[in-house]
Amino acid sequence: MFLALKELKHGKFRFLMIGIITVLIAWLVFILSGLGNGLSTLSAASFKNMKADFVTFEKGSRASMSRSMLSESLVKELEQQQGVTAAAPMGGSIATILKEAASADDEKVDITILGIEPGSFLEPKIVEGNPLSADKPDEVIVNDTLKDKGYKLGDTLTLEGSPEQMKIAGFVHNETYNHVPVVFADMSKWRTIHFAAPGSDQGIKDPVNAVMLQGKDISASSIESAISKIEVATKAEAVKGLPGYKEENGTIMMMLVFLLAISAFVLGVFFYVLTLQKSNQFGIMKAIGSSNGFLGKAIVSQVFLLSLVSIAIGILLTYGTALILPEGMPFALDPKLVVVYALVLLAISVISSLMSVRKITKIDPLQAIGRVE
Repeated sequence: MFLALKELKHGKFRFLMIGIITVLIAWLVFILSGLGNGLSTLSAASFKNMKADFVTFEKGSRASMSRSMLSESLVKELEQQQGVTAAAPMGGSIATILKEAASADDEKVDITILGIEPGSFLEPKIVEGNPLSADKPDEVIVNDTLKDKGYKLGDTLTLEGSPEQMKIAGFVHNETYNHVPVVFADMSKWRTIHFAAPGSDQGIKDPVNAVMLQGKDISASSIESAISKIEVATKAEAVKGLPGYKEENGTIMMMLVFLLAISAFVLGVFFYVLTLQKSNQFGIMKAIGSSNGFLGKAIVSQVFLLSLVSIAIGILLTYGTALILPEGMPFALDPKLVVVYALVLLAISVISSLMSVRKITKIDPLQAIGRVE
């Protein structure tokens, strides 16, 4: 460590350049991580927030609500299955809303309407106003991002292309689905909107898209065997079944993997070139008794210290960037992911230095100091 610190102090400019490159790589990795997490949150926040463990879909729907239609009568049957402590129906629809008596200049807002039973475990916590009430089916609770569009408590929402109207009773936080704000409505109101066209319910009594289940000891295969024409998935599998979710996350992950691979190559080449430039010094040190292990530890210590400081600066820059990003930017830093990627970058930096260590072990002291041609 002493030798590493002395050399870092002696070659300030060289190591500063490598440090800046490492900072930029770390900064980009954390920015991509935040964007990926932000897109993931925007796509499936409501699904992730729900206090459910498993989701029941129509058989063949491949864990997708948009392809599933069940009867609400299944709820009681599912509640009787082993391991199930509670069950609640849910439905989903994409819609566009306008304010009541909106003018041509008013902005249209895309939303997702999620139909739930008032008071069920699917209903999110209210941050302002009142929760859903079975006695007031026309009242809804909405994501608080609609405030940015000028909506407030008591406003009436008009669905584009539909005579149906809804009144805002309360606001919730961080509830989005399919990249748009969520409006939670009473299940009967959701059915009126979603199945407005004759025959769209396919003759199913009280149709729903899915039934959410609570219970830690639920056996999906046992429930599927006991009840025909259904499939049971974990909540994580259901999240992956959301439209575009897997593709979005796969794209971000591929970019991160390529970036990490490139950073390993770049850092490895930098330190290898530095090692080549110092071959004579290492040869002299080996000639006076320094072991390969001692010199190898010095190189690894150098890389570790430089990478640790650079990654820390990259984290600070990322959190600083998050403060100045536009409000609507889908950017969300997960502290756990930041720590994971920081450790990965640190490990990559140290591993990339092993190429330099291998070069040191092959240095012949006599050749290095020019005594042997």
